[in-house]
This record gives sequence, structure tokens and C-alpha cells, in this order.
Amino acid sequence: MVAITRHTRVIEAKDIASADLEALLHAPAPVIVKGLAAHWPLVAKGRESAEAAIVYLARFDTGRPITGYTADSAAGGRFFYDADLTAMNFARERTGLSDYLALIRAHLDDPDAPARYIGSTDLALYLPGFAEENPLPVVSESLGCFPPLASIWIGNRTIASAHWDMSNNIAVCAVGRRRFTLFPPGQTPNLYPGPLEPTPGGQVVSMVNFAAPDLALHPGFPLAAAAGEIAEMEPGDVLIYPALWWHQVEALDRFNVLVNYWWNEAQPFADSPMTTLLHGLLSLRDRPLAEKQAWRVLFDYYVFGPAQQAGAHLPAHARGPLAPLDETAARRLRAQVLHKLNR
Repeated sequence: MVAITRHTRVIEAKDIASADLEALLHAPAPVIVKGLAAHWPLVAKGRESAEAAIVYLARFDTGRPITGYTADSAAGGRFFYDADLTAMNFARERTGLSDYLALIRAHLDDPDAPARYIGSTDLALYLPGFAEENPLPVVSESLGCFPPLASIWIGNRTIASAHWDMSNNIAVCAVGRRRFTLFPPGQTPNLYPGPLEPTPGGQVVSMVNFAAPDLALHPGFPLAAAAGEIAEMEPGDVLIYPALWWHQVEALDRFNVLVNYWWNEAQPFADSPMTTLLHGLLSLRDRPLAEKQAWRVLFDYYVFGPAQQAGAHLPAHARGPLAPLDETAARRLRAQVLHKLNR
């Protein structure tokens, strides 16, 4: 048995000032602010009953089709691959929000019900008016400059396999209990990432089954477990954690709702680092080791070091793409990259 014994730091909402909350958005590790969203109407409805929360959510249905995900009860709630990694162990369907909520409601007390959830559904587009009644629980200068993407996750007992996101996250446990299992980015090798594509939910997932890890296949997992932490959340609790942290998310009750806010302090013209990683597989991975080590030094100098380092000794007119980027310079650099890729 591989146990994760460390727990995420918890702060009571009543004990934190606005300035301290701002600092938590830039903290290097996860933190729970307990009760920060306890005033939400949805939280109150969920405390009343699962049925009351379902009725409340259905009020915001515009009739726009959403995507529902369903896995057979044999999957144990874990949305993942099939046994030979040729397909997923669940099905997707386009359906109405109210219809899918009714389907979940009809099987709330069925211990053998299939696992069902509605994942990462844009609040503004699919549940207009919800955010006005249940507002972002954090007021921040950072979030004003970089407005977050607000999404909702709805379902019964489900497990989202461990994965990482490119954005920072504010996760609000609104109905039911949630358990996040989190790992810092440095544990990536010990979490054994799966295929780059296809993926169960758009992001690469860990191949380790945390409930029953196969240490013959994944011998490094105990090292990840030693560095990992558990965030146990109740309705109204808010979890804040940095981009690129691995996280498995378990919805523990018969009906569960999570609202999350992704934000990233990158300019809108910045390209996705994942594109860079894919190109790195093409251009660098299979070169000789000594050559790759030399390229690592160059990347540290040009990319991973201080942003102004590589151009600081040059006159401004000669810096080219080494100068701070703006939208025009980014467009020019992107065109240069595309030209080289298409030659």
C-alpha cells in the first residue's frame, strides 16, 4: 500500500484578509481557504439536498446542448482508457443540461449506477446568470488583468485521473465533498504520464491507479506519493493551486458540483508551451545526449532565465525577438516560425 499522508494547508476564510488572499494566488503550493464560498446560493441548496441543488442548476439551462460523459459501474468511477489503451472506458453524448441532470437524479440512490458527469462546461455560455448569483469568491488585481475562465463540473461519484493544467486554478467545492490528490511538477517522471493523444479529458493523465498502484510497472510512484498531498474539501471550501501541478479529483458523494476558475498571467498573444514541447520532440529529443545538454544551456539562457537577459547587452534597435514581446512582435515571430516549419 502506498499512502499519501501529507495534507494541503488549510486557512479559515474568517482569518484571512484581502491582501493575504491576493498573496495566495501567487503561492508556490496549494492551499484551501475553508468556507470562502459558503455564502453561495448553490452551496445552500446542496446542503438542503441533492435534489434541491439539481433543481437550482436546471434554472440556468438555456437549451444549448452540453456534453455528458458516462462510464459503466465496473470502471469504479474512474474515467480512463480501456484495458489495451485503444479507446476510452466511457462514452460521450450531446444532450440537454436538464435532461442529463434528470438522469443523474433518477439514479442518486442506486449503488450500481453508471458514473456520470458534465465536465468543464463554460458558465457564461451554458449557464448564464449563474455567476451573478454565485460570484468568483476572490477579488484580485491579478484576476482583473487576466480574467479567468469559469467552468462547472457536475456529476455523481467520479474520479478524474491525475493530470496537469497550463493555468492556475481556483476550485470551489459547491455541492458534495471532493478530494484532490496533488503533486508538484517535479514528480512528473514518477507519475508515468500516458499518451499525448488521445486523452480522457484533453490533458495527459497519469497511468498510475492510485487506489491500487502496480509498483512493478510504476516503481517510482512511492517517490511521488512522498511528495504528494491530499486536499479534503467540503461544500463552500476553495482550493487554490498553481499551474502545472498534477491533480487527481474525486467526487465523493451521490451528487457533486465543482466550479473552477482557470487563469494565467501570460499575455493573450503568447503561444501554448505545449506546442513548443511537441516541436521539441521533433527537433531535439533524438539528438545525441551531449548535443541535447548543450541545447539545454542555450534554452536556459534564451528562454528559462530572466526574460531580459539575452538582449540586455544589445542596443534596443538590434534586439529583434530578444526584446520584450508585444502583439505585433509576437505576430512577426510566429510568422518566422511558421515559415521555417513549412520550408
